[in-house]
Amino acid sequence: MSNSLENIFISLKQAQKTLADENRAAKDRALAAAAAEIDKNRAQILEANARDTEKARLGGMKESLVDRLFLNDKRIDGIIEGIDIVIKQEDPIGKVQAGWALPNGLKVEKVTVPVGVAAIIYESRPNVTADCAALAYKAGCSILLRGSSSALESNRALVKAIKAGLANGGGTADAVALAESGSRDEVDLILKARGYIDVVLPRGGHELIRRVVENARVPVIETGEGNCHIYVEPSFLQTDIDRAIEIILNAKLQKPGVCNAVETLLVHREALAALMPKLAEKIAGRAELRCDAASKACLADRLAVKDATEEDWETEFLDNILAVKTVDSCDDAITHINKYGTKHSEAILTYDLRSAEIFRSRIDAACVYVNASTRFTDGGQFGFGAELGISTQKFHARGPMGLEALTTIKYLVTGCGQIRE
Repeated sequence: MSNSLENIFISLKQAQKTLADENRAAKDRALAAAAAEIDKNRAQILEANARDTEKARLGGMKESLVDRLFLNDKRIDGIIEGIDIVIKQEDPIGKVQAGWALPNGLKVEKVTVPVGVAAIIYESRPNVTADCAALAYKAGCSILLRGSSSALESNRALVKAIKAGLANGGGTADAVALAESGSRDEVDLILKARGYIDVVLPRGGHELIRRVVENARVPVIETGEGNCHIYVEPSFLQTDIDRAIEIILNAKLQKPGVCNAVETLLVHREALAALMPKLAEKIAGRAELRCDAASKACLADRLAVKDATEEDWETEFLDNILAVKTVDSCDDAITHINKYGTKHSEAILTYDLRSAEIFRSRIDAACVYVNASTRFTDGGQFGFGAELGISTQKFHARGPMGLEALTTIKYLVTGCGQIRE
């Protein structure tokens, strides 16, 4: 193991023991100071980010992914606001979830405690650096941040400010660390760090998540790629066709490079004629449509579209591309989604209560929407202030992960001399 990385592991483990003893007031004070330091150093952070984005563009990174990397004053404000919301939330540690007395007189309490040392491996998006540092600190966990090389300058500037702020606020600055060599070997060392790292969270594309899940020797909370869908029924279009188009465009175009953007539109056959020409008109010049035969036939010569392939149904485009498939029923839509979806976020547009009920019940995903954009799957939008990622697995945590995702439980048992017969 790399000596420098091993030293970081040891430091994080020691820092977590100190942090676990801090009360809510101490943690909140340290986080407030970290937010203030980010604000104070925003010029340096933006300068570092400008170097990252310039390098990314020169390297040929597509613009939708450059947008994930990019910071400006508004996004810095959003980072600070996210930390402030975390500060205002209840301390998740030390909560008595349940308590009971046994017939032998033993008293049992089920209490929340920190997971310990977390590591997050993520791509681009420097806001993740601040979000995860704040959530981990409030949850009493130390955290190792391993961002991608494309955001290295931004992450260095952010972590420097966060650590300075934690120290200024009387907190435990060593509870936050950045793995910054940029080497791919670094990831393998983190994944094998049994005894040092208690949980690893991969946050990024399919290849990153697969690599972590297949190679980790420490527990993993799997965050997901987002091959998300919207299914449109005729009942919604009878009164709200303009709203349907607005929802679809928002889900696809508001930020196409994120995991909760819609990638495939499923349209009931009886809704095609009403929806497709108007949608094509609104999306022209903004996104590429990849249509099956039936949806393409509705467009005549209005718009040049590509023929959809089997691969398109499986693809998280993270780009201005929308696949369109015709289905004959809600059952058909559910079957398609459960086959090709990534268990992230799925939506139905309908005023048929039975369809909505079936869709909610049978879709296997972390977040299921009725008559709304998938873009709301986000810790900030859910009121968490920030998020560690969107978990698409079913154990421990699912959906947007806030403070509780970094807690586990401890049973406290109090007796008065009992022995087991």
